[in-house]
Amino acid sequence: MRSASPTLTEQELEIMKIVWSRGTATVRDVYETILERRKVAYTTVMTMMKILEQKGHLKKASDEKAHVYTPVKPKAQVIHNMVTDFVRRVFDGSAEPLVMHLVEERHLSESEMKEIEKLLRGRKTRAASGS
Repeated sequence: MRSASPTLTEQELEIMKIVWSRGTATVRDVYETILERRKVAYTTVMTMMKILEQKGHLKKASDEKAHVYTPVKPKAQVIHNMVTDFVRRVFDGSAEPLVMHLVEERHLSESEMKEIEKLLRGRKTRAASGS
């Protein structure tokens, strides 16, 4: 088995989002879901899911008619790992330049900014209380 890379490709992430939303999925389930949005070959989806299994992101079990895949890790954990890896590679481990870029380039809405301020105030409060 390949070691699980913290970063998923665009296609891998698309497949994982489908499996996470369903809880379990067959290749046919994923194929039909993607087909609603864009053209894709069944064999491409099957290959990608095999790769995700080899990388340690999906686990396969045999059903009566098809293999059923389940995610190995929860979505939040994988996203956390991807963001951490991105910040490490692009910003040398510091999240500040990423946040500054998002704020300066106006990629954040007013409500998102308020939510971030609320999170920061809560974090300061917890830090001051020693939690």
